[in-house]
Amino acid sequence: MKKKLTIAIVAHDRRKADMVEWAVFNAATLSKHKMVCTGTTGNLIKREFDEKDIQAEIVCVNSGPFGGDAEIAAMVVRNEINLAIFLIDDLNPQPHEADIQMLLRQCRVHNVPIACNRYSADLMITSTLWDDESYVPSVPRYIEFSRNKVNESC
Repeated sequence: MKKKLTIAIVAHDRRKADMVEWAVFNAATLSKHKMVCTGTTGNLIKREFDEKDIQAEIVCVNSGPFGGDAEIAAMVVRNEINLAIFLIDDLNPQPHEADIQMLLRQCRVHNVPIACNRYSADLMITSTLWDDESYVPSVPRYIEFSRNKVNESC
């Protein structure tokens, strides 16, 4: 990939091992981009990359419960994030659920691709569309849907 992306990387506690494993698996690609991570996740990835002598630009914000999700959401709003990878623990309650939902919502509203599992993360990070200058993502349109214009014979 020629284009340098800024990739947000977030993982809940029970998904951190999975995220570190994913980051190492994709290290050759990730090392060409800037990663903005929530605190603990970023430090775990940094440590693993250092042990494997992988050079990468990793910026850490606060941990999620201390505002890291909100910091990344603000970066999304300012168009500073190109892609977000957020491995969510869907099996356990999170004390900062409102921040999690805010980050997910801001990615959707601002048309930032967000992967919430490893498979979608792999597909997104390897997409050839990142370097296709003719590709322009369509802007989300929020218009009222009118049932009168739909053919009801389906």
